[in-house]
Amino acid sequence: MKSPFVRFLERHISQIDRHLIQAFQDQTDSADIDAYLYAPLEHFARTAGKRHRPLICMLACQAVGGTFDHAISAAAAIEHFQSAALIHDDIADHGKLRRGEPCMYLTTGEGIAINCGDLALSLVTGAVLDDPDLDDGMKIRLLHELVDMTTRTIEGQALDLGWVRDERFDLTVADYLQMATLKTAHYSGATPLACGAIIGGGSAEQVCALRSFGLDTGLAFQIQDDLLNLLGSGSAHEKDFRTDITEGKRTLVAVHALNDPRRHDEVEAILRSGTEDPGELERAVGVFEETGSIEFARERSFELTRRAKETLAAVDLDPRCRDLFMSMADYFVERLR
Repeated sequence: MKSPFVRFLERHISQIDRHLIQAFQDQTDSADIDAYLYAPLEHFARTAGKRHRPLICMLACQAVGGTFDHAISAAAAIEHFQSAALIHDDIADHGKLRRGEPCMYLTTGEGIAINCGDLALSLVTGAVLDDPDLDDGMKIRLLHELVDMTTRTIEGQALDLGWVRDERFDLTVADYLQMATLKTAHYSGATPLACGAIIGGGSAEQVCALRSFGLDTGLAFQIQDDLLNLLGSGSAHEKDFRTDITEGKRTLVAVHALNDPRRHDEVEAILRSGTEDPGELERAVGVFEETGSIEFARERSFELTRRAKETLAAVDLDPRCRDLFMSMADYFVERLR
């Protein structure tokens, strides 16, 4: 049975999709510009998943007394940022598949993919600036939020890439949590919710609580994504099954296992190997299970979810919207059940 949050996403996804796709249609009279820029970016945008980031932005607006649709430009801005981040991230990580298809840089060439990502970044600002329903003061406030989100995400990416480049295997759990909070939690939870609450006229207490809820659930979401990469089935196999091991990613599972002195050298060798052999990848998951690292990551995601729910329970919000946020928190950590 689908959760209330999933049903909410399914009800509204077509609305945000229509708004997003407008940014790529009828933008140029040049067939070449369209072919090399707008068309590939439109195709990438159309292959997205459930659109939880933009839709929770709109839900947060409603939760504090605003109108759901009033936050649609900020919601679109965050989804455009997601597109840019993924396109550029795939190049940096030498990824192969994204959303079940070859990464954009493999189908269009690296230069065109970088350029498409750059356009998506420009749309982050443009989506807000071009909204006639937002006054100038609101636009400035939202742009501050979006610039901070972008900076935090890039800081997290710097850690993620730098650790791989410098062959860092001395990382702690705290190091991972800092990186993942920066790289994922701000743009996947905290900023969408804060922007929506700001647009809806939320109080400082409401904005702060929703931002905190978004940080915790966004981090839990990333930890569960890491677990899905290792343990998922079905659609997970089609996307990027166990590529985190191949790419030597310092996930929470890997970092926890590296801190087991009995298995450190073995885990380091696995992460250095770049293996794509299914048997070796299965062996790696076995090591992660034996060190208790998979269970550790799962429990940490549950702890974050519990804390997020406690935060939201203490602030005044529309009851229906609060229930959907509680369902969202559960959904983020139950995707492996």
